[in-house]
Amino acid sequence: MGSQEPNEQAKSPATSQANNQAYTGRRALLGAAVLGAGGAVLGLSGTASATDTRQTGNGLKNLPKPTIIGHRGASGYRPEHTLGAYQLALDLGADIVEAGDLVPTKDGHLVCRHEPEIGGTTDVADHPEFADRKKTKLLDGYSTTGWFTEDFTLAELKTLRATERIPANRPHNTLYNGRWEIPTFEEVLKWQDEQTRKRGKQVWIYPELKHPTYFRKQGLALEERVANVLRKYGRNKWNSPVILQSFEPTSIQRLNKLVDNPLVVLLSGASSRPYDFVDSGDPRTVADLIKPAGLREIASYANGIGPTVDLVIPKDATGNLTKPSTLVADAHKVGLILHPYTLRNENPFLPPAFRKGTDADAYGDVFGLYRTYFATGIDGVFTDQPDTGLLARADFQAG
Repeated sequence: MGSQEPNEQAKSPATSQANNQAYTGRRALLGAAVLGAGGAVLGLSGTASATDTRQTGNGLKNLPKPTIIGHRGASGYRPEHTLGAYQLALDLGADIVEAGDLVPTKDGHLVCRHEPEIGGTTDVADHPEFADRKKTKLLDGYSTTGWFTEDFTLAELKTLRATERIPANRPHNTLYNGRWEIPTFEEVLKWQDEQTRKRGKQVWIYPELKHPTYFRKQGLALEERVANVLRKYGRNKWNSPVILQSFEPTSIQRLNKLVDNPLVVLLSGASSRPYDFVDSGDPRTVADLIKPAGLREIASYANGIGPTVDLVIPKDATGNLTKPSTLVADAHKVGLILHPYTLRNENPFLPPAFRKGTDADAYGDVFGLYRTYFATGIDGVFTDQPDTGLLARADFQAG
């Protein structure tokens, strides 16, 4: 994904100028959120100050800090990426809902699934009419067997129902297996509008583009589809309540040319390489991207980063936390916000020192873990249990 594709949308000079102006305001907005309403964004040439009039309105700076983001909805309590999980996240008080890991259907629609392989999150295996759709594919270099969204039309996917992905850790969630269908991105945007009206306050969502290089090679480019849907619903602006994210930096660079939404680069383990880098032969790893020079580069086209929590506080050989890294301070110096992922309540997802007992579905000292991460200065966090995150934030802010 290192070069422009023939179907990349061209822009007129006037359109490019307008987008650049909106982009500058967008960057200033996030810098103000990080550095305070009276501060200027540091290290960003040509970026407007925190008093710029383009920052008025319901922008990201109005979100509470640290921001509590419902990871795939309230996925600790409902099967992930369902309208039920999204709805509960709002009901529990999440500031933002990660409504949509976006993958395409055979006929080009965008649907919300954690991965294109849906054998583990739907009842597709119980549908004999789709038995012949089971395949083994190379997904970002890994052999993966199952059923893939790109082999189904939207109408076919709508006959399936969502199921709990990790029943061993969340047996209570299996109560809701089969209750909800797979939502489309357009349905999520309509739901967002409906909930905003009902609640009298703006609902925010945080979709992720999944495996962009993989899908672009199949003629199912995600960036253009996402941009078209956002334009259709008038949610492609710098102050739109839709933050877009991807693990592939070049995907975010493409989006930066297509929409003016806040953009976030997701970062996996330090030794890993984004798949678009692997595909293009770029030798850099995440460790390179989180160096000051790498962060400055990201800040030239994105507003923030979504690092794994291990990049914020590395773990030792036993899985316990060590000393916080300089990532938070380094990112803030160039005006980037940080929304690390993911905090979960159950023992297996906690460092050993924070676990209680040995049951796979038992809760540990997650409040202590939140407190430790909040103390690093992160701007928000993805969590499967938003209510826990909100209580932890209240505790932290109370000192």
